[in-house]
Amino acid sequence: MSRRAVVIGAGLAGMLAAAALSDAGADEVIVLDRDDLPDGPEHRRGLPQGHHAHLLMPGGLDAMEELLPGVDPRGRLLAAGAHEVSLSSGMLALTSEGWLRRWRRAGPVMLTCTRPLLDWVIRTAVLEHAPVEVRKGAVTGLVGSVGRVHGVRVAAPGGREDRHAIRDEELDADLVVDASGRGSRVVTWLDGLGLGGIRERTVDSGLVNATRLYRVPEGAEGFPLTMVQANPFVSRPARSAMVMPVEGGRWLVSCGGSRGGEPPADPEGFLRYMLDLPDPIVGRLVSGAQPLTDIHLSRSTSNVRRYLERAPRWPDGFVALGDALATFNPAYGHGMSVAAFGARVLGRELNGVAGDLGAPGLARRVQRGAARAAEAAWSMAVGQDVRYPGVRGGAPTVADRVVSAYTRRVTRAATGSYPAASALWGVTGLRMSPARMLHPATVLATVAGSPLPPSARPPMTPGERKVLDRLDRTGV
Repeated sequence: MSRRAVVIGAGLAGMLAAAALSDAGADEVIVLDRDDLPDGPEHRRGLPQGHHAHLLMPGGLDAMEELLPGVDPRGRLLAAGAHEVSLSSGMLALTSEGWLRRWRRAGPVMLTCTRPLLDWVIRTAVLEHAPVEVRKGAVTGLVGSVGRVHGVRVAAPGGREDRHAIRDEELDADLVVDASGRGSRVVTWLDGLGLGGIRERTVDSGLVNATRLYRVPEGAEGFPLTMVQANPFVSRPARSAMVMPVEGGRWLVSCGGSRGGEPPADPEGFLRYMLDLPDPIVGRLVSGAQPLTDIHLSRSTSNVRRYLERAPRWPDGFVALGDALATFNPAYGHGMSVAAFGARVLGRELNGVAGDLGAPGLARRVQRGAARAAEAAWSMAVGQDVRYPGVRGGAPTVADRVVSAYTRRVTRAATGSYPAASALWGVTGLRMSPARMLHPATVLATVAGSPLPPSARPPMTPGERKVLDRLDRTGV
């Protein structure tokens, strides 16, 4: 008897889930998406954050490599133009506690590229190496009961009599995976099966992203990724900026501001916003670069958590992963990695039942495992966002304040302590659990503080400083 899986959504989470299903032995994997998918690394409607900065953290890259054995996702992305950035030496980063020092010792790496390139490379790799079929179709609901889902309803064009009419067709499946993203209707679909009362939480700092692409100036090709991070400890709106290398000899320059500190969309205001940050380095750097696009704004940035794993009952044959489970303020760069973690949980649990898609209890174990994998990223994002003025959906608790105070001390130590910096990279890079912050070596480094004096200037090499001075058109 054949085993069919249906995945809702052909984005990163959906394609990684499809790879896990195929690798576990599903005879047929059908991926449904309402969009016409581009034939190359181009933007599409269903990805509202597609124009903005995306970071593939070390932990997420590890999960992708496990999900795609023999495919070499890292190598494919680098060959397509993505950049490898060392967290220990490849960044200029101003934190709330000062500039992070750059170390000669090797550290974990993340990948930077545009989101359309990453989605296209991973989708192409999955379709080349797994029996996965992508179809256009809008899912309107689940088919089944509170005990078991056995398919989806898909809106399809009408027949000969009325080609403009829309009717629902049922597509049977042994396992349905909702990876439809931030706009998922999973709570409504479950309510239609009789499973109501799903708790949801939204924490919205009002963040607005503003992004523009620039041509990398001649001689600046090796300039490090540069960021001025938001400071949640000054009782003012978040304001940040980043310039990161992407494919095609371009810089992706992105500003982010929470409610009351939003970046503007006009070129002059965009540059002024960067220059008014605690350090004007990003504005100085891009003032001498050629802009290639208009400025794209996005307001779809709230943190949303659907506590599906806490439902009193859960239907076999259905799982929600990626943004359908939890979405994050994109300022923290964790969404893609959490999507990969959820797909990895799915793959491991399927291997534990020899690929039996309908195994009793499988879906609930996957749902709970995916929720655990998302929890660290959720806590980091919400723990910071609740501190900004005008945030909706939460306020810092006593526990939040204690954790923030300790994390602040770790960050301060990390400006000049390699053990503290290593712990910070491990946790924020999603390679280690937050418990790493309480490791004796980290606690000792935090208590001792930085053995080196704080850097008043960005830790640039003489060559990098010459590049910045040559590009600066601002006179700041």
